[in-house]
Amino acid sequence: MRRGAKLQPMSNWDDVRYFLAVAREGSVRAAAERLSVNHSTVLRRISQLEERLRARMFEKLPSGYRLTDAGQEVLEFAGQMEAAASRLETSIFGRDQSVSGLLRVTLVSSFATHLLMPDFAEFARLHPEVEMEILPSDEPVSLTNREADVAIRVVYNRNALPLNLHGQMGPEVYDGVYMSRELLGAWRTGATDRIRWIVKNNHGIQDWAREGDVRTAEVPLRTTHAGAQLAALRQGLGIATLPCFVGDSDPLLARAPGTATHMHGTLWLLTPSDAHKTKRVRLFTEFVALRLTAYAPLLAGLCPPEGKSSTKLPVLRRGGS
Repeated sequence: MRRGAKLQPMSNWDDVRYFLAVAREGSVRAAAERLSVNHSTVLRRISQLEERLRARMFEKLPSGYRLTDAGQEVLEFAGQMEAAASRLETSIFGRDQSVSGLLRVTLVSSFATHLLMPDFAEFARLHPEVEMEILPSDEPVSLTNREADVAIRVVYNRNALPLNLHGQMGPEVYDGVYMSRELLGAWRTGATDRIRWIVKNNHGIQDWAREGDVRTAEVPLRTTHAGAQLAALRQGLGIATLPCFVGDSDPLLARAPGTATHMHGTLWLLTPSDAHKTKRVRLFTEFVALRLTAYAPLLAGLCPPEGKSSTKLPVLRRGGS
C-alpha cells in the first residue's frame, strides 16, 4: 500500500472495526473478547481487509500482533472512519425519539417466565405503539451485533462488560437450595433417607449448597432445561439450587433445612450506547429498573420462605420520560 493512499470507499467498516480492535488490544483473542465474537471471526475479518487492500496489516510475534508499516498507515484512516461512524450513529439514533417501533429484549428464560413478564405486559399497555420482541435464552445474545436493543443479564464481573455498551446496575441475585414440601414432610418423618440432586446442564454441586441437613445420594438426576428441573423438583424427585425469586415464590417448594442463600451475581440492564438514546429504549430501561428495585428483596432471598409476601411495586404513569 503506497504512502499517502487513502482507504478505498469499498472498505467494509465492519472489517475495519475488527482491525481496530486487534490493533488496540494487541491480540486476536483479546479483540474477540472485546467484540463478543469468536476468535475465527476476527481472523476472517482481518483476512478480508488485507485481501481488499492487498497488504498485510499485522506481524504475528510471540508477544502478540504488531502493526506493519501498511497497518500503521491504515490505523490513521481507520480512526477517522470510526469517528465518522460514531457521529452518524449518534445523529440518526438520537433523532429517533418516538415511542414506537421495534424493541427487542433478551434475558435469561427464568427471569421472563417467573418474574418480569407481567411488567413487560404493563409496559406494552402503556406504550401500545412499541412492538416488543422478547428473546428468552440461556445463551448470550450479542448487543454489539444489534441482535437485541436491551439485555437483562446476571453479571459476575463488571470489568468484563464490553466498553461499547451502556450499563445500569441493578440488584444482586441470590440462589438457594429447594425441595418439594411433600418431600420435606417425608424427610422429617424419616420416610426417606438419601435424596438425589437434580442438576441442570451438567453443572456440579457447589460446596455452599451441600452444607444442609439433608443427606444426599451419589447419583444425581440430570436435565438440560430449567423448566424440566423445576417440574422434577415439584414432583419430589430430589433437591436443587434455584434462584431465590423462583423457589421462594413457588407454593409447592420449600428451602432445604440447614441451607443458606448464596449470591449468584448482579443484574445489569445493558444497551448499545447509541440505542440508549432512543426514547422507547430509555423509557423501557427506566421502567424495568424501577421494577427490579422493587423486586430486590425477592431477588436476594429475603422474602419469608414459608409464605410468599407481596412486594409493593412503584406506580408508573403513562407518558413518563
